[in-house]
Amino acid sequence: MSALLAIYKIPTYILDMPKTLKKPIQTVRGMRDMLPVDMPMFELIENEIRKAARDYSYGRLITPILEEYALFKRTAGEASDLVSKEMYTFEDRGGDKVVIRPELTAPAARAYVEHGLVNLPQPVKIWYLEPMLRYDRPQAGRYRQFFQGGFESFGDASPVLDAEMCIIGIRILQSLKIPVKVHINSLGDNESRTAYKKVLVAYLKQFVKKLPEDDQRRFTENPLRVLDSKEKVTKEIIADAPKITDYLSENAKEHFLKLIDYLEDLDIPYVLNPLLVRGLDYYTGTVFEFIPDSAEFITSEGKKREIPGGLLSLGGGGRYDKLIEEVGGKPTPAIGMALGIERIMNQIRERGLASVPTYKPQIFLGHIGDDARKKMMNLFDMLRSQGARVAQAFSKEGIKAQLEVAHRLGVRYSVILGQKEIVDKTILIRDMESGIQETIDFKKAVSEIMKRLSKINENLL
Repeated sequence: MSALLAIYKIPTYILDMPKTLKKPIQTVRGMRDMLPVDMPMFELIENEIRKAARDYSYGRLITPILEEYALFKRTAGEASDLVSKEMYTFEDRGGDKVVIRPELTAPAARAYVEHGLVNLPQPVKIWYLEPMLRYDRPQAGRYRQFFQGGFESFGDASPVLDAEMCIIGIRILQSLKIPVKVHINSLGDNESRTAYKKVLVAYLKQFVKKLPEDDQRRFTENPLRVLDSKEKVTKEIIADAPKITDYLSENAKEHFLKLIDYLEDLDIPYVLNPLLVRGLDYYTGTVFEFIPDSAEFITSEGKKREIPGGLLSLGGGGRYDKLIEEVGGKPTPAIGMALGIERIMNQIRERGLASVPTYKPQIFLGHIGDDARKKMMNLFDMLRSQGARVAQAFSKEGIKAQLEVAHRLGVRYSVILGQKEIVDKTILIRDMESGIQETIDFKKAVSEIMKRLSKINENLL
């Protein structure tokens, strides 16, 4: 055996390995890890949402990830796909039926009522960026855990706020260089929907037997839900269905026309979509979705690339003037919208649109020996407190390995401390572009380094 090890140079530890390795544990189906390489793009989108929230005076809300089952059953409707198919529902150890939140409009409405936000000056404007979970069929751009960035406004019925929601979504997506239009419709008020349901039921009765089983159930429980079907045969049937916009009451029509007027004055690209209803029962009046335009371009490799538009919503929302009553509050007008973060990330990648800023350090601290490492750890903290973009590799022993890290990071300066410098109470500053190296007094290290950085930053302006 020893002869074989010598001939084939087999390390002895190979022979000591277990005969079978444990199967690696992977993410649950439909879930995904968001790795460090993904975060610059995620943070780019997050920053645009934060800026919009700041500019339009929205305050951040964070709600628990667990809510009572009754919250969504009461607000979204039992006939909705959300409640009937997609929610992660279970009994906790206390026997309470709870849900991992599948969306955040209903929890925001619950928080508005529970904490007496009705007593604040209206409208109360909130925003969020949180993970949700839905048991949905995994596919490109759709995961069972996903992030939504959303805006909700409670306590004001003005169509200006309908327009504001459309504008915020459009401007965020435009800032990310995604060409997009807002598809809009109105579900009207109670008077409008009562009139429309009668003609819609009369029309759909002719085709009930042709509808898929789920859509037959929707027809029985809530006929408007049929318009939200994703089934091909149903889409063909509803293409010729009566349009709700032909049955709007005078008040509903006036509200909708004012919204359109605002969008036109601000050159917001929009499409009237009379079949758009969204998938939840709490919507009333205005509903809308942000749909990317199709695109055709040549990639950097010279290949033709096509991105279909009109197939994938990047977000949407609408008015929900009855929702606050459903969660126990008094009648309160409200409107909101949310954007799908993963879907936006996919659009940016596929279109090669936005340049994603990444953190780039300007200084690298190198050390030779443990005493030098301790001093450089202190220097690292001091430079950070001054706002310097500084990097290090304190876990590495050799200076060569450390400078390889510095080179890979593309820093402008490497600052090196060895045993000789400790004795002399000095430190070396090396310009990585020119290779020029200078020895300075260690006590002046912070001021000298910051002086050099300020000159670099001046040249960048």
